[in-house]
Amino acid sequence: MRLPTASLIAALALALPLAAPAAEKPVDPYVQSDSNAGVTPIRGDAVFKAFHGKAGIDRIVHRLNQYHHSDPRLSDLFHAADDARLERTLSEMFCYVLGGPCHYTGRDMASVHKDMGAQIAQQNAQIEDLQKAMAEEQVPVWAQNRLLARLAPLERVTVTR
Repeated sequence: MRLPTASLIAALALALPLAAPAAEKPVDPYVQSDSNAGVTPIRGDAVFKAFHGKAGIDRIVHRLNQYHHSDPRLSDLFHAADDARLERTLSEMFCYVLGGPCHYTGRDMASVHKDMGAQIAQQNAQIEDLQKAMAEEQVPVWAQNRLLARLAPLERVTVTR
């Protein structure tokens, strides 16, 4: 007897194990606060919408993380990164900064970056990779610039060498 396509797909879905999301590595306790993002969010939701909402931000952050691992200028900084935590908290941060309905639950920027040893050239490479990821998501340049302007002052705590 032949199963209808929908039934076959459902049967296969039940037979295959679901891939578990990557677990985050434990971190020392800290106080969660939006202020840990280190920037003031943009008012209104126009920029958030230009980024295609939370789903668009998630795609940008995922692609950015892929770029960081494959970019020879950055791969040493990110080889031991907790990718699950990085993507979750960076997505939260961007969503919060862009005026979206999110809260940042990550650590403060100085704590996160203190042992990375990032240099200005690596910061510039990160910005280039972010611009590529935003362009792939077809975020308008005006909206990209709004995010970059909010993130620029963080250089004083993220660049440590």
